[in-house]
Amino acid sequence: MAESVVLDPVDLHLLRLLQNDARITYRDLAAQVGVAPSTCLDRVTRLRRSGVILGHRLQLDPAKLGRGLQALLSVQVRPHRRELVGPFVERIRALPESLSVFHLTGPDDYLVHVAVADMADLQRLVLDEFTARREVARVETRLIFQQWECGPLLPPGAETATSGPGKQG
Repeated sequence: MAESVVLDPVDLHLLRLLQNDARITYRDLAAQVGVAPSTCLDRVTRLRRSGVILGHRLQLDPAKLGRGLQALLSVQVRPHRRELVGPFVERIRALPESLSVFHLTGPDDYLVHVAVADMADLQRLVLDEFTARREVARVETRLIFQQWECGPLLPPGAETATSGPGKQG
């Protein structure tokens, strides 16, 4: 289990703001948090070095890229052995339709979030890339009607520490 990092209210406020807008300038970030820009830069650098901030991600609209249909595929792999799991996961991660892959406990081994052009493309993906694989015992498909982002992610108990007056909540 990863070690937790001790974060004070300024760190928590920085994390909340950065999760809402990772492109915010250090000057604007510092002004919203109420610290000097140099302090802001030092704190964000420390959060990166400690592994709290892992990076920045570009978010794309799959529909605008011709992938307007999203689905969750529950996949059962049999036999569920290490020598099959690694290559299976790498193959699924390499598919241009795959958005994320989760290794699960329970009746399904994997949950794969995919974005495809249409129903025919989804059918092709399931038949040619999943069920055609020898180790895939079952695939169950669920269409996604709508999706919402959640967050920001903060440590347990931090929600009350950063949602006071004048703070974004």
